[in-house]
Amino acid sequence: MKIYPIETGNFKLDGGAMFGVVPKSIWQKTNPADSNNLIPMSMRCMLIEDENRLILIDTGLGSKQSDKFFGYYYLFGNFSLDTSLKKYGFHRDDITDVFLTHLHFDHCGGAIEFNTQKTVLQPAFKNAKFWSNANHWDWATMPNAREKASFLKENINPIKESGQLHFIDQNFKNQIGFDVLFMDGHTEKQMLPKITYQDKTIVFMADLLPTVGHIPLPYVMGYDTRPLQTIQEKEAFLKEAADHQYYLFLEHDATHELCTVHHTEKGVRLKNTHKFTDIFN
Repeated sequence: MKIYPIETGNFKLDGGAMFGVVPKSIWQKTNPADSNNLIPMSMRCMLIEDENRLILIDTGLGSKQSDKFFGYYYLFGNFSLDTSLKKYGFHRDDITDVFLTHLHFDHCGGAIEFNTQKTVLQPAFKNAKFWSNANHWDWATMPNAREKASFLKENINPIKESGQLHFIDQNFKNQIGFDVLFMDGHTEKQMLPKITYQDKTIVFMADLLPTVGHIPLPYVMGYDTRPLQTIQEKEAFLKEAADHQYYLFLEHDATHELCTVHHTEKGVRLKNTHKFTDIFN
């Protein structure tokens, strides 16, 4: 097995929304905001090369939305999915599986693209199976008012229409080759891949832990549908991560790719941050 971090692009979100009830005077110490109160975010995906499979975890935002839509999110930087794949000698047509942690647009938007004529929406990975789970799919296709703006039909419906959609079941490790942790605080049945790699454990954090600044328990996003449940899930997970020295793969931290945590008198806190290549070769 070989794992690669895949940078698909950077964007900005409102810092207050990202930290919920935590005052700006506190959260800006770890996540400084610009003059518009926006903080930089990454859309860092993961590529797993395992024998004859090439599994992409999440896809980033994609490029099919309107200029008006992208104007809300202040895209910046030179990263793209295709250039990141090319860096490691791959093309999107090589992808055999796309595992979607959840169906918010910044996690699955890159799964669907326009055809050359811009008349039809189609899978951006023509040879891949797309993996979700039945509970989350139903939640996303019949969205509540709070999440409706994050579940975009143009990102979701074409996956099913393509015939490439698959749901994981109780035998998910046989289906996709790694463990999955289910979390319901951010959205219904968000899936966090838990991977054994080079005798270490990596957990792809998706939106349970967007950045290292979100490690303290009350630091919960305003986007979460069940914030109290997020706190419970995060507390239990971080204790486990500290006990077993998991490496936490950060999808949205614009500065840090990996982190570890440890127990302190104040609870579980950040231990170290790392570049992926500093730990895994």
